[in-house]
Amino acid sequence: MPSPVYPKKAVYLNSVVNFKSYARRNDTLIAYMVKSPMKVGSRKPSMNLPNSLSVTRIFLVPLLLVVLLTGNFPNREVWGLFVFLAAAMTDYLDGYLARKRSQVTTLGKLLDPIADKILISAALVALVEMGAAPAWMVIIVIGREFAVTGLRCIASGEGLTISASKLGKYKMGAQVACCSLLIAGSRYPDLVQLGKLMLWVVVALAIISMLRYFRTSWGQIGEQIRLRQQLREEEKKSEVHENRNERSDALINP
Repeated sequence: MPSPVYPKKAVYLNSVVNFKSYARRNDTLIAYMVKSPMKVGSRKPSMNLPNSLSVTRIFLVPLLLVVLLTGNFPNREVWGLFVFLAAAMTDYLDGYLARKRSQVTTLGKLLDPIADKILISAALVALVEMGAAPAWMVIIVIGREFAVTGLRCIASGEGLTISASKLGKYKMGAQVACCSLLIAGSRYPDLVQLGKLMLWVVVALAIISMLRYFRTSWGQIGEQIRLRQQLREEEKKSEVHENRNERSDALINP
């Protein structure tokens, strides 16, 4: 009977190196996945009732502008206020229904603030055109919205989702009250001063909430970038080990 042929010692060493490289690569990948913000809720169907309400809020914006700016509607302030409040009500309903029906999705987290920004920006621009709001204050508010939206886009590219903060929700409530008062003030002048006071509150909340968004989210984005770079370095190291092992195998078993 021929004697069995056992692998040489170098083959065992190469196997151990390959196993350690594979384990290290998997450990890094698992750590990266554990720290990623993916949730089970994000696997649910995206276009549900709360998200449909957010889309409806966007579709009401052209109607609001037509009512307020064309001048072809009698009692345009009344109808404009009605359309604006109806659109703002969908902001409350979509969040309430998403939490109650467990339909919180990644699309909803991104779509809801975008719909809010479109609605408020359109209302403020219309108020500037009507002469009810100073343009420089409106520019500050809209500029803040662009800055936070850009931050959300960067975070989304890194696999993060920035949800609306409580301060941001307070700002949204102040914006709804401000725009409502200024729209109604075009018909009832006694409300104009109160509306302008609320506009100052909106500007202050816009600046403070923007600074808080950048302070809390920029560190998370940097951490995500660092983890991705670390994963790439581990992959490069494992590739180098694999190439060395292949060359060793070629020398041992020509």
